[in-house]
Amino acid sequence: MIFKITYLSGGNKVKGYLCLPEGFDISLSDLDFWITAFYENPGLQAERIAQSLVRSNLSILLRKWPVLIYCRGGMGKIGSVKTSWLEQFARYDTVVFAPCYRGNEGGEGRDEFGGADQEDVFSAYRLLQSLPFVESTQVSVMGFSRGSINATQTAAQMPDVHRLILWSGVSDLAQTYEERITLRRMLKRVLGGTPARQPEAFASRSPIVLANRLHGPVLIIHGTRDEQVDYSHGSKMYDRLMELGIPAEFHTYPNYGHHFPGDIHLEAVNRMFEWIRTPDQGFSPAESKDTDTHP
Repeated sequence: MIFKITYLSGGNKVKGYLCLPEGFDISLSDLDFWITAFYENPGLQAERIAQSLVRSNLSILLRKWPVLIYCRGGMGKIGSVKTSWLEQFARYDTVVFAPCYRGNEGGEGRDEFGGADQEDVFSAYRLLQSLPFVESTQVSVMGFSRGSINATQTAAQMPDVHRLILWSGVSDLAQTYEERITLRRMLKRVLGGTPARQPEAFASRSPIVLANRLHGPVLIIHGTRDEQVDYSHGSKMYDRLMELGIPAEFHTYPNYGHHFPGDIHLEAVNRMFEWIRTPDQGFSPAESKDTDTHP
């Protein structure tokens, strides 16, 4: 069951997708009421955009659910929210939310690639914690590709984030500027210049710089043949977390690129949720490890 909702972020009406576990449902009137009450704004509404093939006749209010916030990659229409991923994640008895980022899919404002749009994820995080069917202490954040910037910013800002996952994620935006020639024009336009001219803008969008503000366990997932976000982004982030003594695990996928083939992707999703469900006492810097899945 997938809903597209309108919510507030820094005065902008922005969009996001809410996906419920299979077989569970909620009335639009209830969802509208909770969103409106949280923001004290009557102009916010939700719409149902996809129905599960399994008859949804169980109330989502029967229990409190863990949440995964999925921060999409790309910018604009490139790399938009993958609704198939929402459904995959929700199969793990998890409520899933994906911000579209401001300026996208009918939302107000302008995406700044981890600038003011970081509030879109902060606001979604606070909204989700307020919902009566959410277990507020079990809200994890996953960022794919560019989304790792927004995900890390959220974990740095919100000390009670349950788990942070960086999948094929950018860790150093200045490195991305040097590596991805086709992105330079966009980055200069959005950030106001090059890394040399705007070092603070690039640093504030670099998870490796924000690492010392992280509090909880981090999972890094990366393919060694990623041509869009080089594998070194993942390995350098992992090394930095080890230096800081932050519990982390690195799932390396040798010979795979930015997007994994279907069966490998589903295996990575399964391992991700196994990791998310690891009890807190199961994490310690000494036990963190780099795990190669495929030879």
